[in-house]
Amino acid sequence: MACLLVPVAEAVLTTVITKAAKSKESELAALKVTSDKGCFEMESRIPFSRKLKWLTNILWGGSALLAFEHVWHGEIVPWFPFLTAASDPAEAALMLSEMATVGVSMAVLITAVWGGMLLVANGMEKKTLQTQPASK
Repeated sequence: MACLLVPVAEAVLTTVITKAAKSKESELAALKVTSDKGCFEMESRIPFSRKLKWLTNILWGGSALLAFEHVWHGEIVPWFPFLTAASDPAEAALMLSEMATVGVSMAVLITAVWGGMLLVANGMEKKTLQTQPASK
């Protein structure tokens, strides 16, 4: 019914945090990387604001798909109260229960997947740093 409101709320929150983090970030941390030809190339670390943007994009995309699915099934309508379950008190209680269980678990799962993405990205960055020879 309204389980999509929890990921939407998280998406709004992460969008605001992403904007704030991007404005506070200074220049990128540059890394020297030796290529196969023996010359140095400059690589930069992925800034946290970009990594947070990954989460934001996943949340907004998933929420859009959920909204489409709820419109398709008639659970969201273009007139007030917009959510069909909100018009009946008994249905509203069921809707809030679904938001607390299904909505929260979806948001937690999405955030956990993003955390896994961060672990992989950070591991790849560390591997790049460790495989480079020391500067002379």
